Amino acid sequence: PHSFSAAELVRAAPGPLQPYLRLMRLHQPAGTWLLYLPCTWSIGLAADPGCLPDWHMLSLFGVGAVLMRGAGCTINDMWDRDFDRKVARTASRPLAAGDISTFQSFVFLGGQLSLALCVLLCLNYYSIVLGAASLSLVVTYPLMKRITYWPQLVLGLTFNWGALLGWSAIKGSCEWSVCLPLYLSGVMWTLVYDTIYAHQDKKDDIMIGVKSTALQFKEDTKQWLSGFSLAMLLSLCVAGVNCNQTFLYYSAVAAVGAHLAHQIYTLDIDKPEDCWKKFASNRTVGILLFTGIVLGNL
Repeated sequence: PHSFSAAELVRAAPGPLQPYLRLMRLHQPAGTWLLYLPCTWSIGLAADPGCLPDWHMLSLFGVGAVLMRGAGCTINDMWDRDFDRKVARTASRPLAAGDISTFQSFVFLGGQLSLALCVLLCLNYYSIVLGAASLSLVVTYPLMKRITYWPQLVLGLTFNWGALLGWSAIKGSCEWSVCLPLYLSGVMWTLVYDTIYAHQDKKDDIMIGVKSTALQFKEDTKQWLSGFSLAMLLSLCVAGVNCNQTFLYYSAVAAVGAHLAHQIYTLDIDKPEDCWKKFASNRTVGILLFTGIVLGNL
């Protein structure tokens, strides 16, 4: 039977192109969704009352999310190729496996960033400057696992920049009373899902000497995740109040809370396959919230 999954599309691509598509994780779209969804929240909240979100802007940010997630993965693999060779889950990545040279990945990175710049230049001047400011986070995030047990926090600051950028792309500047709580909620969300993700690799991380919140929290992980989830929900409520959201928005926030509670309650941090399943299910969290924003606005 034919499958139309992202992984199948990558496998169907010409052989010489496949390592580059795998380098940008096109076969694993969960991360792209998690980068894109905070953008959709912001664009949705910035829409005029009674109106649908700007579909042109949603499409533009979708393309940008694919390119910037790909660029981030390329940078990550360039920094981590020696680590990746020592971890079973990542040993087959193109740089670690030797399918692509460092020079080739550098050229490919330049191409992705050039295309992402073209997308950014379609926005207003305020948003161009704001978007460019995130590049330092994109470049330095992969180093954080060598320095701190909180690389997931830095990832949160990086991955949720769209919560600021989406609003400014529509309005021309940020309404900080809305954008900052929305951004904070995204950061808390990232701490939840990426801590779960990090539990897949904790044994390998100890062996090769890199750090993560999974290693920091250990058996207290569920308590920490519960705290982050509560902070996310409170921040979403503050953002909703500050832009006059309606009952349907808060219903979606409640549904997000229920989904996160189920994730955390049923999580088995010692089973990598369960950690991956819970991590990937966070796309549903983001879509639930976006749906609530759209319906509440209408």
